[in-house]
Amino acid sequence: MLKNWGAAAICAVALCAGVGTAAAQPGSTAGLPGTVGADVRLKLERDGRLSVTEVVTVPDGATATRVVPLHVPVADHRDRVFEVSDVTVDGKGTATASADELTIALQAGTSTVKYSVLGTVAKIGDTLELRWQPASGWDTALDSVKVSVITPDVPKSVSCLAGEPGTAKPCTSADLGDGRGVRAAEIGLGAGERVDLTVGLQEGAVPANARVEETSGLLAAFALTPATGAGLGGLVLLLLAGGMALWYLRGRDSRALGGAVGSVNVLVTDGSGRVVFASPDGVLPGQVGTVVDEHVDVVDVTATVVDLAVRNYVWIEEVDGHDWRFVRRNPADPSLSGYERAVYEVLLPEGEDVVLLSGLRGRRIDLSRVRDELYADVVAKNWFARRPDAERNLWWWAGVGLGVAGVALTVVLALVGAAALFGLVVVVAGVALAVGARSMPARTKRGSALLEHVRGLRGYLRTATPQDIPDGDREMVFSRSLPYAVVLGETERWLATFAGTRPGLYWFGEAEEGGDLRRFAQRFPAFLGALDGVLAQAGHLRSLN
Repeated sequence: MLKNWGAAAICAVALCAGVGTAAAQPGSTAGLPGTVGADVRLKLERDGRLSVTEVVTVPDGATATRVVPLHVPVADHRDRVFEVSDVTVDGKGTATASADELTIALQAGTSTVKYSVLGTVAKIGDTLELRWQPASGWDTALDSVKVSVITPDVPKSVSCLAGEPGTAKPCTSADLGDGRGVRAAEIGLGAGERVDLTVGLQEGAVPANARVEETSGLLAAFALTPATGAGLGGLVLLLLAGGMALWYLRGRDSRALGGAVGSVNVLVTDGSGRVVFASPDGVLPGQVGTVVDEHVDVVDVTATVVDLAVRNYVWIEEVDGHDWRFVRRNPADPSLSGYERAVYEVLLPEGEDVVLLSGLRGRRIDLSRVRDELYADVVAKNWFARRPDAERNLWWWAGVGLGVAGVALTVVLALVGAAALFGLVVVVAGVALAVGARSMPARTKRGSALLEHVRGLRGYLRTATPQDIPDGDREMVFSRSLPYAVVLGETERWLATFAGTRPGLYWFGEAEEGGDLRRFAQRFPAFLGALDGVLAQAGHLRSLN
């Protein structure tokens, strides 16, 4: 029941205080001598934030402390949550706000406390209402509490309850003032009692911002709170920092892959005046593929077989138009790298000087040694600081381990009703680490420089013409360049460019027909495809076909 702000309030003061005409007038914020009085002014902003000003008078020799819980139960396992910020005190006292409570501690005298509250506006059915307790949690009795409220639009209703929490006793007075104002008052509020004010608002006057959180169970465990939100924000920052670190570590590679490439001279003149092919940094065909994509692939081995033939370790000849024969020309010598020797021994095991490609299909080919030797080789050449496959595996398993730990943490936190989102944060971090493992192998500066030179080598394969090479050197330059064309995917273009040149290949039988290399250009891709297929059967290497 609403009461008028007039004689009734004055009468109540007189009765409670036991004084007659000396009673304090209702306009006074100080109340009776020796008692605490509070004048609370509320202003609801257009954005839904509630600005609060409390003018509190504490008598000499006394103190007053107010503790306001910001998590208020509204149902089983559900709390309405308020957020207080921008707390200031003008006078003798302090005021602090945490996620759980607002604490005001005042000494004798008149002090003004200001703060903002978020979460006071709720949509209840079809009604929009403002709710806040302008007085509650005081450790001393208050002689009087005066409340004024300003809202953006004309308020529709007001309800004011006073007394012990949970009781429904109306305030001494509460009414809708003229214009946008609401006024309420309570005379004589005991320690620990509250004034609970609810103001009905016009539809759409301000946005609703009330927040209700689960306090137990799975919903509470996975609720997005300021703490879990901060954790998620921290994860984003951590991932961004990791991405920046990865960019820094691999930035040289990004520039080598995306920047302009200067000319790379792979055609040089030897001491006898002949034009020869010289790969940048002495890189071999199999090494090229590994440095470029950080994997040992089947094509790296195929290009190495062709290179062994070009360098007169193996003779290749076509048989019956659908098969190919490998013949030992020279034994493996110290000039072969570890992985080249491994390829040579896979192709022509000890005691065998002739092998048909079709015969290799029935063998149990083991390319694991080739893979290990090639990875070790690119580390020994200082193109990588560590084996790329070992680096990827290390970070992948670290990511998997972190993800599993995150799942376990999530389950435990959910069972105890704690913030299980922190566990999900760990899961996401583990997944991100496992996915990012593929980008972990970082080339050295020398490796990044080689990567740029390899781009220049690909440019040479795409632009060179027979006219760039003297007739007497053309066969050798064409042959020495071919394995690099194979590993870099430029085979068809390289063959087409030289298809019409003079016949004769010193390392491949039945290559010529009709006076040029046209038949070789037609059949050589079939040989590469057949060899790729046989090597891929081993299952040790990635096949790009």
